Amino acid sequence: MKDFMMIFIGADYQELGLSPEQLQERMGKWFAWNDKMEGQGILKGGNALVPVVKHVSGPNRTITDGSLVEGKELVGGYYIVSAENADAVVEIAQDYPDYDLGGTVEIREVMVFDK
Repeated sequence: MKDFMMIFIGADYQELGLSPEQLQERMGKWFAWNDKMEGQGILKGGNALVPVVKHVSGPNRTITDGSLVEGKELVGGYYIVSAENADAVVEIAQDYPDYDLGGTVEIREVMVFDK
């Protein structure tokens, strides 16, 4: 088995103006998907991310602060799962709760370095 990161890209729920009821329903879908993967023993971890970012870049270590919601898409969170290959993770991603909101799942294999 290999580890893969599923990176969740989409709009910020607050920016979409979802009602409290819609947010509750959406969270229920996320919890159900999470529970399904935990039950299968493939979920290794993951978190939601706050849409505020601090960038440090370049040789001078330039620091910029900002909100990612200014863009059309943001990385809203990630899961790390165990699977045989990327195609298996594509199948796991079929239940991603935010496809109906235009969301995307980016799938990346976790690189393992030998010491």
